[in-house]
Amino acid sequence: MILKQLRLSQHLSQEQLAQMSGLNVRTIQRIESGQPASVESKKCLAAALDVDIETLNQETFMIDKNSDNWEKLSPIVKLWFMFNFLQLRPRRTTANRVEVSAQIFGFVFCCLGFLSEPALAGGIMLLATAHLFHLLKWQGDKYGLWYDPAS
Repeated sequence: MILKQLRLSQHLSQEQLAQMSGLNVRTIQRIESGQPASVESKKCLAAALDVDIETLNQETFMIDKNSDNWEKLSPIVKLWFMFNFLQLRPRRTTANRVEVSAQIFGFVFCCLGFLSEPALAGGIMLLATAHLFHLLKWQGDKYGLWYDPAS
């Protein structure tokens, strides 16, 4: 269930969602940790988050660029994503690929740093790039910015 992603995309705390839905905070914590939710709880959460019950049952959460979330973002955040992904519609899979590639090659180059100082410097820069893309993935998840070509 994608409850946590939906809650974070609307900038709500667990306590705020509990108050809006009429559920206990502990119930929301259990659902977010992966335990099954009752139909009544799903109805309350769907009403509070203004989504369908089917949306709550999804495994992943993607928002298209025509949604209100994308339109509400500042131009700086939009440019940040477009510049770093060199795409008008950034995808999470792209961020994963870049992060993993940068980690692998960064580690290899750091190991080669025993033989050559420039290789060590390159490895450190690649590892820093991996951390940058990890931050970008976190921001993309938080604001629901990923483009899903299937939808």
